[in-house]
Amino acid sequence: MFDAGALDAVLAEATGNGSVVGAVVAIAHHGNVRVQAAGLDDRETGRVMAPDAVFRLASLTKAVVCVAALALAERGTIDLDQPVTDWLAWFTPRLPGGEQPRMTIRQLLTHQAGLGYGFAQPGSGGYRAAGISDGMDDSGLTLEDNLRRLTAVPLLHAPGTAWSYSLSIDVLGAVLEAACRRPLGEILARLVFDPLGLHSLAFVAAPGAPLVTPYASGPALPVRMSEHFVLPMGSSAIHFAPERAWRADAFPSGGTGLIGNARDYLTFLDAIRSGGTPILSRPMAEAFVTHAVGDAVVGLPGSGLGWGLGVAIVRDPDKSGSPLSAGSWQWGGVYGHSYWADPAAALSIVLLTNTAGAGMSGAFPDAVRRAVVDGLPLMRSTHDI
Repeated sequence: MFDAGALDAVLAEATGNGSVVGAVVAIAHHGNVRVQAAGLDDRETGRVMAPDAVFRLASLTKAVVCVAALALAERGTIDLDQPVTDWLAWFTPRLPGGEQPRMTIRQLLTHQAGLGYGFAQPGSGGYRAAGISDGMDDSGLTLEDNLRRLTAVPLLHAPGTAWSYSLSIDVLGAVLEAACRRPLGEILARLVFDPLGLHSLAFVAAPGAPLVTPYASGPALPVRMSEHFVLPMGSSAIHFAPERAWRADAFPSGGTGLIGNARDYLTFLDAIRSGGTPILSRPMAEAFVTHAVGDAVVGLPGSGLGWGLGVAIVRDPDKSGSPLSAGSWQWGGVYGHSYWADPAAALSIVLLTNTAGAGMSGAFPDAVRRAVVDGLPLMRSTHDI
């Protein structure tokens, strides 16, 4: 049986002192699954967090969209090395000097397209000034509207010459829609959700369907998010619109738009970790989680990390401070989430919280990951708490 003592203590401390309002941890190890909930779904009403609670997944969306792109590449629908303009003739961003470079689908996957995010630019930088949405606000734009605005701002660098975390997966979503002539949600359902039996993942929640109440880390206790909430981040800020999750007219952000529960996301993650079946071949699943950006500096917190075709790769566990093996992969979401997968240990972990910031990086997710690893020797049976 999994020794839950350390994990229980980490969750109890974080939810007890209020730094995290509520959380769900899902673990798969050698086919054994554990889903554990802690804290509150809604602090003001006292509603307890449930194991099947549905969250706004933020950047956990990216891996799903990237995997769908790889599935289409395997089918011959798209070619990873073809230019984006083969599918989006109007998507023609330029370098500061006015040159229009060649940008490929592979460069979208690896965040080497020369694009960025508004929240990563100081103050009212170029993206903010152009009214470009990062995919979580209530912009009222269509996907094409947003990406056309993106083409009006100079690229940060020539495609293929550097790594910059970006809106490239939103562009990738538009490419998939053009290639399949279907909405992105239908494409993900056909290629990922339906084969894996994932019923909670979607871009739009059904009217009245419950989602966890979102909070954001504050100077004291987390702050309940309003309908239009701004979270300061360095010299910039992230703009949230939690109600967007119920809006059928909001564009499907391939970088940030999905909702879902921890068990379903764990099923997706563990399918890739264990070889890709039934959504990808093993070679393509391995390509997804293999460092793919050469000597480009991957500007992520800490060091020892690289980037594959949609996820961060642990290249040096000691430098990255990870208890997982070299070749493990991971990412997070700004609504308060983290995930990790370690092929060598046959281990996948999903941490979903309703506290933006606290569950994505820092002491709490690090402590959750360490507690799971410490409890592994005794994990033998499948059960939920």
